[in-house]
Amino acid sequence: MALPLPGSPSSSWAIFLERLKQSFSGADPRVCVAFWLFGLINNVLYVIILSAALDLVGPNIPKGVVLLADVIPSFGVKLCAPYFIHVVPYPIRILVFVVLSVAGMLLIALTPADTDGGTITTKLAGVILASLSSGGGELSFLGLVHYYGPFGLAAWGSGTGGAGLIGAGAYALATTTLGLSVGTTLLASACLPAVMLFSFFLVLPLEPLRSHSKRHHNSNALLRDDDSDDQEQREGLLSSPDAIKPPFSSKSRMSAWSLFRYNLSRAKGLFFPYMLPLLMVYVAEYTINQGVAPTLLFPLQRSPFKHFRAFYPTYNAIYQAGVFISRSSTPFLRIHNLYLPSLLQVVNLAVLTLHALFDFIPNVYIVFAIIFWEGLLGGLVYVNTFAEISETVPKEDREFSLSATTVSDSGGICIAGFIGMAFEVWLCNWQVRHGKDYCKKL
Repeated sequence: MALPLPGSPSSSWAIFLERLKQSFSGADPRVCVAFWLFGLINNVLYVIILSAALDLVGPNIPKGVVLLADVIPSFGVKLCAPYFIHVVPYPIRILVFVVLSVAGMLLIALTPADTDGGTITTKLAGVILASLSSGGGELSFLGLVHYYGPFGLAAWGSGTGGAGLIGAGAYALATTTLGLSVGTTLLASACLPAVMLFSFFLVLPLEPLRSHSKRHHNSNALLRDDDSDDQEQREGLLSSPDAIKPPFSSKSRMSAWSLFRYNLSRAKGLFFPYMLPLLMVYVAEYTINQGVAPTLLFPLQRSPFKHFRAFYPTYNAIYQAGVFISRSSTPFLRIHNLYLPSLLQVVNLAVLTLHALFDFIPNVYIVFAIIFWEGLLGGLVYVNTFAEISETVPKEDREFSLSATTVSDSGGICIAGFIGMAFEVWLCNWQVRHGKDYCKKL
């Protein structure tokens, strides 16, 4: 339900608050808290790892390497796991995800801070473990939402949005303001996955899940009984011991092939209105974050920082603040033209790249504003893409369309990872050749 903007002619604060209260009517607080924590913890390590990219690999290795190690394993899990993960009970999944996350973060945190090939490889192995946990967690928790209704989904979405802001902000606060070492900060973050255990086993009401498991067990028992009866009927006087079960008919095979072609046709129909703008905005913003932002450096006397390494996590925290605000904006603001903010994001990429080359922005605070605007645009395109699908795609095609379109953000991040690696090296070398070697002092 869309909420009126406070101060508009047809609304007041009282009406606004009343409608806001009605929007949450019937919500189970335990479900909301549990799924908010699921979304937060499942995504926060991903954000912390990206915030720490510079510290993990040093100034001589492109930060896109960390992005790819943090994204590709998760993407692979999302592609493959849905076909078999249903046989694994949710409690076991949660335990596996927690173990993978903790092991990954410990591997990163306890590896020496050197940036030689061996230590970087070990850290990236830890990133991969955390990524596997994040990918499996996302598809599992979204599947779990099915048993808890729309408030579980809303809480999950809010938690994932908050993960960006909290993760990047906490990392910047710990390493920049509080002066904690990178290793100590990452070691503390290794404790966070335990919150998943608390949320699942102590906060989340498990009755809906248990009821489904019981019904599923009873259904399987009935199916086994039916199969037994069918077998007895087949083993009559007219049956042959050498009888062979008939294979699937060509009609069944044609039906499956027709369904595949139909889904492919539907996916093609989604490309230009939804997939392409989402892909564009992700390629642009992650190229900025991983390839351009590490080179957006100013003299320390003209900045609020004492060290050059403080620029990168601060940029990321500001970006995540913009993302969180815009991902929470759909009750108040809807964007129907998805290409406009996507193209504006490309403009952001062009402006910041030109500044990295020609140093025409006078101070870092203007860059802060552009980075915040970048986050707003990225979040707007993301939430409004799926809102548009929910409103405009026919109901019978909606579930497939929402699922199929998610490939754009993962694909965009992967593309940006490769572009970002080349961009960062090129921009840093350009700056060094022109007498600005800040990127080598990180």
